[in-house]
Amino acid sequence: MSIRNRFKKALKFQDEDVDSDSGSSQTNSPAPETTDPVKLELWNKKHSLQQEVHKLKRKHESSVLATRKFLFPLGVLFGILLAFAFVQPSDIQDMHAQLTLLMDQYDITLPQLPDFDFSRFETEWTRLRSNIPELWKFNRDGREFQVGERMKARGLSAEYPVVLIPGVISTGLESWSTLPEYRPFFREKLWGGLNMLSQVTFNRDRWIAAMMLDPVTGLDPPDAKIRAAEGIDAASSFIQGYWIWSKIVENLAAVNYDTNNLHLAPYDWRLSYWNLEERDGYFSKLKTTIEGFKRRQKKKTVIAAHSMGATIFLYFLKWVESPEHGGGGPDWVENHIEAYISIAGTHLGVAKAMAAFLSGEMKDTVQMNPAGSYVLERFFSRAERRKLFLSWAGSASMWIKGGDAIWGNTTFAPDDPSEDVNYELAANNVKERRSGHTHGSLISFRHMPVSVPVSEEKHTDTRNLNEDNDAGVKNMTSEMAGEWILKHTPSSFQKMMATNYSFGIERDEDALSYNDLDHTKWTNPLEVKLPNAPSMKMFCVYGHGKETERSYWYTRGDFEHDEIAADGIAPLCTDSNTGSNQTGLCAGMTPRNPLDMPLTRKSWIDADYTDETVNPKHPSLQVRNGVKMGEGDGTVSLISLGAMCVEGWKRRRWNPAGINVTVVELPHRPVSSMPRGGANTSDHVDVLGSTALNEIIVKVATGAGHEVEEAFVSNIRSYARRIQWD
Repeated sequence: MSIRNRFKKALKFQDEDVDSDSGSSQTNSPAPETTDPVKLELWNKKHSLQQEVHKLKRKHESSVLATRKFLFPLGVLFGILLAFAFVQPSDIQDMHAQLTLLMDQYDITLPQLPDFDFSRFETEWTRLRSNIPELWKFNRDGREFQVGERMKARGLSAEYPVVLIPGVISTGLESWSTLPEYRPFFREKLWGGLNMLSQVTFNRDRWIAAMMLDPVTGLDPPDAKIRAAEGIDAASSFIQGYWIWSKIVENLAAVNYDTNNLHLAPYDWRLSYWNLEERDGYFSKLKTTIEGFKRRQKKKTVIAAHSMGATIFLYFLKWVESPEHGGGGPDWVENHIEAYISIAGTHLGVAKAMAAFLSGEMKDTVQMNPAGSYVLERFFSRAERRKLFLSWAGSASMWIKGGDAIWGNTTFAPDDPSEDVNYELAANNVKERRSGHTHGSLISFRHMPVSVPVSEEKHTDTRNLNEDNDAGVKNMTSEMAGEWILKHTPSSFQKMMATNYSFGIERDEDALSYNDLDHTKWTNPLEVKLPNAPSMKMFCVYGHGKETERSYWYTRGDFEHDEIAADGIAPLCTDSNTGSNQTGLCAGMTPRNPLDMPLTRKSWIDADYTDETVNPKHPSLQVRNGVKMGEGDGTVSLISLGAMCVEGWKRRRWNPAGINVTVVELPHRPVSSMPRGGANTSDHVDVLGSTALNEIIVKVATGAGHEVEEAFVSNIRSYARRIQWD
């Protein structure tokens, strides 16, 4: 046989081996017993080729997880599941409208497509959604109407008319501007709903301009007009699938409530309370609604207010009695209000409001992963968030109230943790607690730039301390922090605060009576009395057991220009006329400093600081990313939620009629497999869907409020006794 023929035969044999499934067994085949150099050379080449093929096969058959090729199909599957969870058939038309708006904005033209009948598609979509277990749905979890059905089975039915007052950011806001640039979303929600998401994503600057209020008047800017949505749907859900009040409405409907005896009172939460009445007549409408219920049904009304809604109702109680405002007189509340349910009320303020006004931050922004923080900062920076917050005068009502007497000082706070529940009697515990960091320091500094003096004794700069305002960079209590933050805001914001709110504590009964005529005191339960309504029942219901931001660690940077504090480092408003938001010496003033130099020092939460040794026995009360955690419902601190209810309103100076206050604390026991926590969650918002809260509301509304008993799961009674009420 010629060498050429032997070579062809060897190649044929080699091809058969490569195509075979012998795998690694061929790779280890023995060398041929021959001395023919051609055969040996061909065998070596075949052996080398088999090894290469084997390696390629192993690489191809490697784990899908190792190559991460599963991420794309997993993402597609997750997107489909979210669509099933959130999107309703009726949303398809909204999506079409949003797509059309987006195409018009960017001058995208597509050829005319034939019309399709989506009725069959909607039928199949509904069928598929119905097959998803209720456990995995965001908007429904199988508990709909259950509380109401149980109460109905007991023979309970609608007894008193009910008014629901939502909290901050709960009410949807609609655009009513008819200017050409706003017409594409006329009557569309700029806050809440899918339209908000598209506007924030694709039309961010215009959305911010529309949502931001005029810093001087506190009302709409010249080119925008936004109003609160109306009806029960205004706050039933935030976006499709994320319920707020809908579960409470469902359970009330099960015991014979409808729009004839159930009213949701939405409001533009951006406005100061004064402007709520001036622009929208909000409190007049609320008074008329309650009086209408009394006239038609001969029944007093039950009020259920959530979060900032509790502060709204507290303001209303004084407004409606005032001869200069509601004109109802001292007996109006007694004659018209059967019961008041405060749900997670922000009675004494919220710590995160202080951080938002100072630097546009809170726990939710600093504890994001680095990629999320980068995207947020690029898309919606701290400065932009702060500028928006400072224009929303309504949220300023959640400023910390009561000062150091309520929230503690640099060595002690009433809610500092202790091993002994009765720690006010344990001197050793007090001594140990005072030796460490306390919640009483609302804002603390771990370290500061060398150029920033710490105290007057160590001050070596030639500038005056009061002039450059660096004397305040030491650890600060709530009173000190409040003054320091206010000095770093524009004079227009300072004037707004002075003409709308007060945050002190009043112990003199004559002064409290005088405050009945001062609307700036009406949002602060420490500076006004409850109404003369001895038959009215009060219920304070809130959650406990979810870590809540209580105080902060800040750091400071270099001086910079700051367009929202253009008056300089300490832009104090010295206008003595506090009677108007629109007139006076400070109205509209935003002067730059004479040399237009960067004289505002940046401050931000020290997100690099985490200390898990601060409270080793209380892991939930540690410092993470510059935020020191405390007790509460995840948003509002325990002191704000419960101190007035268990102690403050037990005193005659703030509750002269002796209104009975029942406190119900709900333990936070979420089900990890359920998106919103399930029936036993007590998160600040998700508590609106909890079984326990729905039972309380339905019982009070149906005349069985006497069945509601006090329940405590925290140390709030011990904490409240340590507050300096007297």
